[in-house]
Amino acid sequence: MSLTEKILVIQRQNLFSAIPDFSGFQPLHNFSQIQTIITKHQEFHARSTMEENPLYKQIIPYLVFEHNNTYFLMRRQSTASEQRLKNKYSLGIGGHIRQEDLNSNNIIDWAQREFHEEVSYCGNLKTIPLGIINDDGNAVGQVHIGFVFLLRGDSPNISIKSELKEGRLVSLETCKTMYDDLESWSKFVCDYLTDPLSSRQEIYYDQRH
Repeated sequence: MSLTEKILVIQRQNLFSAIPDFSGFQPLHNFSQIQTIITKHQEFHARSTMEENPLYKQIIPYLVFEHNNTYFLMRRQSTASEQRLKNKYSLGIGGHIRQEDLNSNNIIDWAQREFHEEVSYCGNLKTIPLGIINDDGNAVGQVHIGFVFLLRGDSPNISIKSELKEGRLVSLETCKTMYDDLESWSKFVCDYLTDPLSSRQEIYYDQRH
């Protein structure tokens, strides 16, 4: 995505009128209230100007693929568009939303589009909303907010086709051994998925291919 392209953003003050300001991962299984706020207050500005403006949050669907208790772990190229995350491992397939991408006002639809733009996958999917990530502790996190979905697939046939140079299915135990090399958002997700006390209400959205 070009830095000159206009992306979906929302002013921080409007976003946190819907939810309390927080840091880290917040479980949330119903995005309808936030979806309404985004639809009401959405703006589109050049990514180049938004990357340095913490008064706005860039809306990022963050998609974690799981098959048979293994998770698709990826690594970004050193030439990735977000240089602050280069060579980091990621559990999340994510990306910015452009105005032309908005064929509906449903964030699950945005997530599905992003998933198929970033990876090749043959199989059925169940989409489970997990929660939200907000991390103002670093420059990347200050201007982004992530809406996290677990995509449960019935097939292991998944491969990358984006700026992520490698990807493979691994166990959560393997993810933990690579914890220090995960990007910060993936650390939050890894912590949540490995927490035995996590109660993840499964709200499904079925899609067949």
